[in-house]
Amino acid sequence: MATIAYLRVSTDKQDISNQRLEILSWANREGVQITDWMEREMSSRRSAKERGLEELAGQLAAGDTLVVAELSRLGRSLGEVVQTVDKLAAAGVGLVTLKENIRVNGGKRDVQGKILVGLFGLLAEIERDLISERTKAGLARARAEGKTLGRPKGSTGKSVLDGRESEIKDFRAKRVSKASLARILDVSDTTLIRFMRSRKLE
Repeated sequence: MATIAYLRVSTDKQDISNQRLEILSWANREGVQITDWMEREMSSRRSAKERGLEELAGQLAAGDTLVVAELSRLGRSLGEVVQTVDKLAAAGVGLVTLKENIRVNGGKRDVQGKILVGLFGLLAEIERDLISERTKAGLARARAEGKTLGRPKGSTGKSVLDGRESEIKDFRAKRVSKASLARILDVSDTTLIRFMRSRKLE
């Protein structure tokens, strides 16, 4: 049975050593040996895969314990945090969060853990509702003010290929296929085709 510590900071301005110190202090107090450390320097806006959460889930087995300095390390929103905690519990993985003092042992939450995670779930619903309400209110206000919603007619929008128009023209002049060109530019065929159409590079 392994005890794995997961540490994540959003930018290089944050010090990951603080999380490490908190977890080490807890481990010393509890007499627990940290089996492995997984560290990520990554914004919470990145995908779960990029933040190492998928890799982490693959390393954990029933009976293992995951330790984090705080719940926010496990998700970009309350909803994602609750979902991650529920997945761990369903897989029989223990969870320790130091800031919130939540303990999930072998997939079974103690009373405090159930209350806190349930509360986070409720807050996640409220968060989604508030975002939805603010969005609807903003759109209604914009319509009332006579503003045109959506992308302006004729707008091409931003693209990862902006600034590479001449490069694309050169490759196409040399009869490089779109599929090959997409690989060269490291984008999907669809992205390339849409860009070429919107910029009239056909």
